[in-house]
Amino acid sequence: TFIPANLCITMIGLVMAGGRGSRMEFPAPEKLLLEYEKPIIFHVIDSLNDSRCFSKVFAATSPNSPDTKRVLEERGIETLDTQGNGYVNDLNFLLQKMDGFVFVVSGDLPLLDEEIIQKLAEFNSESVWTSFLVSKEFLNSLGLKSNLLVKCDSVECVYTGISIINADKIKDSNLVNEDYVILDDKRIAFNLNTNEDFELLNSS
Repeated sequence: TFIPANLCITMIGLVMAGGRGSRMEFPAPEKLLLEYEKPIIFHVIDSLNDSRCFSKVFAATSPNSPDTKRVLEERGIETLDTQGNGYVNDLNFLLQKMDGFVFVVSGDLPLLDEEIIQKLAEFNSESVWTSFLVSKEFLNSLGLKSNLLVKCDSVECVYTGISIINADKIKDSNLVNEDYVILDDKRIAFNLNTNEDFELLNSS
């Protein structure tokens, strides 16, 4: 069941930008402020805005990402504060305060563009929680690795950090059945987690 395109604009875009970036060895800047033509976080924010799929776009920051919060606010991006207790806890905290459908995306996807976001936004079904995956095989073919594996239709897959969630029906994320969509696309597969990933990004 697809959402009609005109209903997409009632969705909220939520960029998760409060992580420590602990797997990066750079002392500075914060991971999402690393430059790939422009700071990584703005590849994500600009893609959401340019897609015209959302009534509002927010960035979720935390005490782990003070510089990211400052740079976002200087640019006029509205930020939401979380405690920085991990991706799942911070997301659940925010969902309790939101209504309707929320398009959640990790802030470390430098290849994201408006076209793939439009495609994903129309994927929304009547599910409470739909998460987008890429196959482990596809991820490895890009020179990337992940330990966060999940099985979908007997295929080993990896989370992209992108989900569509009906916040009206979320009381506790631990009790929600997650539906999966596998979409092997470089634009959603390339999460920036390590120094090696950043070097690979700049060499591609």
